[in-house]
Amino acid sequence: MATNQAKQRITQLTAELKQHNYNYYVLAQPTISDQDFDFKLKELAALEEQYPDLADSESPTQKVGGEVTKEFKTVRHRWPMLSLGNTYSEQELLDFDQRVRKAIGDNFEYVVELKFDGLSMSITYEDGKLARAVTRGNGVEGDEVTTNVRTIHTIPKKLHADSGYPDLFEIRGEVFMHRKAFERLNDDRIEKGEVAYANPRNFASGTMKLQDSAEVARRPLDCFLYALHMEKSPFKTHWESLQAIKSWGFHVSEDSRLCTDIKQVLEFINYWDTERFNLSFDIDGIVIKVNNYGQQEELGFTAKVPRWAISYKFKAERVETELLSVDYNVGRTGAVTPVANLKPVLLAGTTVKRATLHNANEIIRLDLHEGDTVFVEKGGEIIPKIISVNPDKRKPDVVKVEYRSTCPACGTPLERKEGEAAYYCPNDEGCPPQIVSKMQHFVGRKAMDIDGLGDETIETLYQRGLLNHISDIYELHTHADELKIMDRFGEKSITNMLAGIEKSKEKPFEKVLFGLGIRYVGETVARKLVAHFKTLDRLQSASLEELTAVEEIGERIAQSLVEYMSGPVHLAELQKLQIQGLQFESAQKEVVLQSDKLAGKTFIISGVFEKYSREELKELIEQNGGKILSSISAKLNYLVAGDNMGPSKLEKANKLNVPIITDAELLEML
Repeated sequence: MATNQAKQRITQLTAELKQHNYNYYVLAQPTISDQDFDFKLKELAALEEQYPDLADSESPTQKVGGEVTKEFKTVRHRWPMLSLGNTYSEQELLDFDQRVRKAIGDNFEYVVELKFDGLSMSITYEDGKLARAVTRGNGVEGDEVTTNVRTIHTIPKKLHADSGYPDLFEIRGEVFMHRKAFERLNDDRIEKGEVAYANPRNFASGTMKLQDSAEVARRPLDCFLYALHMEKSPFKTHWESLQAIKSWGFHVSEDSRLCTDIKQVLEFINYWDTERFNLSFDIDGIVIKVNNYGQQEELGFTAKVPRWAISYKFKAERVETELLSVDYNVGRTGAVTPVANLKPVLLAGTTVKRATLHNANEIIRLDLHEGDTVFVEKGGEIIPKIISVNPDKRKPDVVKVEYRSTCPACGTPLERKEGEAAYYCPNDEGCPPQIVSKMQHFVGRKAMDIDGLGDETIETLYQRGLLNHISDIYELHTHADELKIMDRFGEKSITNMLAGIEKSKEKPFEKVLFGLGIRYVGETVARKLVAHFKTLDRLQSASLEELTAVEEIGERIAQSLVEYMSGPVHLAELQKLQIQGLQFESAQKEVVLQSDKLAGKTFIISGVFEKYSREELKELIEQNGGKILSSISAKLNYLVAGDNMGPSKLEKANKLNVPIITDAELLEML
């Protein structure tokens, strides 16, 4: 066979076999027998062996999988994978549109995309080759699952050399499973006596966490890519980057649209609200993004979500069932949450027996009575909640549900701060569920991530009197003999647990601060506080005014910190943890001052600059003694303005007579 004929046959067989794979795994409708498939595969393999220069790195003949991963390595994201703000309301979308217009004016576009119901993934390519794949995790760091991602046929392992991609970039997308493939694989599990998965999303997520990549390869996953990240993007808009990654060979949804106004966005949403049921995969909403990257940067972020994007979630499935009773749970912060016990009912593929009632206001809003027939849905299709009551089915002489006045665990009278919906048990040092859940939070994966010390172990050790405070965890080594005589505590498990406790002392300050469980101090807030104050001593001595000057730290968070840091019990606990060797200083490098030419001066950087990124200008200011503020106020000395600066910032700066300078004028100051 001549080389050109071999090339044509290889191309033909490759295309045919990929289509047959899709028909079998995705559509669950094979159009060829297994024997015929194997014959074609062998023919292709023989041709590739005879003409190795014509072989494709993504050929169906390439064996995928076979490696076993003992544990997944935790990797920090180069660019955080933030969640999006959610809404179920068209009015909230209109409000979002107004906020965007107020900040950047009327000259902008939206890109609207399907919100795939799967597992978020970040994939790094170096020199056109798939180098690393990491799950979203907590948004800051996730699990490296490169070996498993390599088994997904629609994710290129190597890009074509002439497609124009950069040397290094990160691409993000959603790993999912088509419904028919899910049903077929779930049926196989049931036949084998294994537990069925509730939905394709859970199946896809569970598959990605399998340690044997050969098993992952047997489960047909797909992936849509939808976001590109690199140090200096050549693209000015998100839409341009989508077209580029499509040309590089990535699987990009054809159902994204460029919209000139919010009216077109709403039309897109209304179309997919019904049309989504005709897709071969699940979506749970629509993602709306401001198209221009410069305008995205101008809009910026809150502590948790970007201000330039939002997701519209489709209304969840709703069912009717009977309210049996109301229980009350006490959380680690002392918040007491009412929970409804329901007559079991099937909802969105799972049996629901309990639903959150949020707080006392919700019980009043629902006008809830014992034995009521209630409508239940899954908020965000995750947590069941009671939406309303069916008054037509209410029985006569039923008793109204009254929110309790004392803690269900310790009997302490509940308190409610002005302006807050939740009631709290103030007995944080004597209320058992608060004590236990604080320690469980501290050892959890997002905080100190202590191996061998799970929730049940914490509960057992508390019941035995070995744990009452977080600092007691670091004294467990003194109770080794007592641990050995306890049930389920073998010598190996004790050794592993104590080693995990010792290793946790290496965790950075922000993990420790988050682990303390201070009210309103989540992961993001903890990182910002550590980045600003650097040490526990500085944080403890910070005033309310100094705390609220930190970006995204409001008065409520600041007040909570001041109260915590001034409590005698908390101070004693912090001192013990310091003595025990935990990290209370930032591991981040301090800004090295090159001069003090900008000392005492404050700046805000806004817009897009031709020669510098905003981050480079920020570093330049800080290295010369200046300070970056988060918002325009009378305290601001200079607004450094580039192109596409938001009109609201310009208007406020002019109103306050804040000097507006260019990047060139900033450099002249130095």
